[in-house]
Amino acid sequence: MPIKVKFSELKGRSKLSRKKIAEATGIRPATITDYYYERVKSIKIKHLEKFCKLFNCSISDILEYIPDDEVK
Repeated sequence: MPIKVKFSELKGRSKLSRKKIAEATGIRPATITDYYYERVKSIKIKHLEKFCKLFNCSISDILEYIPDDEVK
């Protein structure tokens, strides 16, 4: 996948549980789990906004483009 969702890295640095993240953002726990395991095909703008606010980061800290020639 050429776009990597780096949610698990942010979660790890914050030391927040998926449950706490769900509670803080109002995003369903199952959706948080999908972000954590990179099982999402798309990401909602409002979710990006909530993550940026919670983790005090920018969108580039959450999403990373990986060129096709670097994809394993």
